[in-house]
Amino acid sequence: MNLLIAILLMVVCLLAGFFGGTWFSQRQTKKLLMDNPPLNEDAVRLMMGSMGRKPSEVQVQQVLRQIRAAAKQADTKKK
Repeated sequence: MNLLIAILLMVVCLLAGFFGGTWFSQRQTKKLLMDNPPLNEDAVRLMMGSMGRKPSEVQVQQVLRQIRAAAKQADTKKK
């Protein structure tokens, strides 16, 4: 009986560790992507330049703010 309880306790701890670790890593990844988006100022300048126009700094910052706001809104909408 003690062996069965020990095995059951090990399985429960293993599952709790797996799901807890998954939840924590997803939370950290989302936070990292919100703080440091993969699309930076140089990429926005390059995209706008490929469309045939030279963007001003104000336009670049405006696009970055829009991207961050859309990501934040999508994150809060999921919750």
